[in-house]
Amino acid sequence: MNAVTLPPELEHFANEAVANGRYHDVSELVRVAVSLLQRTEAERAVFVASLEEAEAESEREGFLTIDEVKRDVEALIEEMARTGS
Repeated sequence: MNAVTLPPELEHFANEAVANGRYHDVSELVRVAVSLLQRTEAERAVFVASLEEAEAESEREGFLTIDEVKRDVEALIEEMARTGS
């Protein structure tokens, strides 16, 4: 396993988390932290992909102005009020 060197403030935080019983040792804390980072990066990749798809869709189908969006939302609200949905 690779050795990890933490700056003093993070080392202090890690040692306190272990002392408080939240983690068995600093290695476990680092494993949990890297796992959290891995999940965060995966979620970020999904988000970026959705933004890229939205951008591609807007290039294919065009953009709506804020007035067009507002008009569509108001029409949808009115329709829902009429039908009781």
